[in-house]
Amino acid sequence: MPESDKNKLVVALLLAMFLAAIEGTIVTLAIPTIVKDLQGFDLISHVFSVYLLTGAIATPVYGKLSDLYGRKRVLFIGISIFLFGSMLCGFAQNMTQLIIFRAIQGIGAGSIFTVPMTIVGDTFPLEQRGKIQGLLSSVWGIAGLVGPFLGGVLIDLFSWHWIFFINIPFGILTLIIIQTSFKESFVRRPHKIDFFSIVILTASMLSFLSIFIFSSREADYFTLQNLALFLTSIIFMLLFVFVEKRVDDPLVPLDVLNRSSALINIVSFLFTAALLGVDVYLPIYLQNVYGFGPFFAGLAILPMTLSWILVSFPIGRLILRFGIKTVTILSLIATLSGLIPMLLFDGNSTIYVILVAVLWLGVGFGTANTSQTMFIQDSVGYEKRGSAVALNSLVRTIGQTIGITAFGAAFNFNIIQGFENAGVERYDLGNLYDMSAYAEGVQWAQIAAILSDAIHAVVWILIGLVAVSIIVAVFLPRTKRQEIR
Repeated sequence: MPESDKNKLVVALLLAMFLAAIEGTIVTLAIPTIVKDLQGFDLISHVFSVYLLTGAIATPVYGKLSDLYGRKRVLFIGISIFLFGSMLCGFAQNMTQLIIFRAIQGIGAGSIFTVPMTIVGDTFPLEQRGKIQGLLSSVWGIAGLVGPFLGGVLIDLFSWHWIFFINIPFGILTLIIIQTSFKESFVRRPHKIDFFSIVILTASMLSFLSIFIFSSREADYFTLQNLALFLTSIIFMLLFVFVEKRVDDPLVPLDVLNRSSALINIVSFLFTAALLGVDVYLPIYLQNVYGFGPFFAGLAILPMTLSWILVSFPIGRLILRFGIKTVTILSLIATLSGLIPMLLFDGNSTIYVILVAVLWLGVGFGTANTSQTMFIQDSVGYEKRGSAVALNSLVRTIGQTIGITAFGAAFNFNIIQGFENAGVERYDLGNLYDMSAYAEGVQWAQIAAILSDAIHAVVWILIGLVAVSIIVAVFLPRTKRQEIR
């Protein structure tokens, strides 16, 4: 491939990754505005969980399809699905439509999460590959910086619909560049797609998530219905493991699980759930309790992204000096110490307290995320490293999917409890912003206080998840520093 075409291809891949990366940042910032307009406050978590679920299931499928039909064709189709889902999301008229369209968007996003890295491995020589992959990874940091600003501007100047429409022109440009610059010499490889495993894994996750979806308005989770759903989820998961161990080309390569990789995957599962919880509920707090608009809420979150990026530079040297296990544990402790001040947040908190807490959270999240990735890469030999990283990516996405659904259930439950404790008998959980839905005399300050308490309940769960991840990390084997590659 000519060097000029390679440069164009890199630009196209960067644009594709940027679409997926910035989507998460903008939507988390815009969700308070969206649910206010579409009257679906109780469905906040589903906007994220369905996107993550379909993306998680689609990611390994795209990997298999790219081996069967070529990277270019599969990525082109995946980005097209993502853009189609984005357009539909922009036209959504109610929360049900938005959730369905987000599922379509997630199916397309699954290709963006996996195929670009594969294209880099196919196209570029080893000496260039690290630089290109580093550029692709840096897109997530750039999206974290640009996303809050861009999202706030689009919402304040236009409407929330434009956070989805903005994907379309950039996506079309990406497709044009890929089509014109990527000349793929594809040799079809023998491959089988394990559709049965896809169905089993989806059934297991849907059964488990349904416990939180159906119980978000109930005081008692220990019902026969939930017990049946839990047992169904366990049965499907055991069947999934049974099938994966016996098929020639498994959807999830379980053979990469040793003591190190199993423990670090547990840590990643818990940690990424907590990370998404902060990403979703911090903007809700800033906009609904503290009274910020979308733009200023985005600026308030900016320190977390900045510290995340800055801490990525010295982490390699820290690992070489102190060891990857030590850095992982200390980074999780830093994350925990950043979450605890969030329990003190209320409508009277000074902005400086919030900014310092958010800044420190970025240090913890950034260090922990990088150290876990490096640990998983070092937990297996070179020949299994790609499979180990792919499995860890799936585990992280499942953790986020289950986590955000559970957080949403806890959030809704505590809002209901708050109304009952305050003696508010008439309210609409899906439309908290409509003051006419409440009994006479109810003030927004009273509702904001209930929301603050509900967010504090979610923060307690996040603290618990990170605390358990620290305990698990203590049992990680200590890796020799010279073995870190």
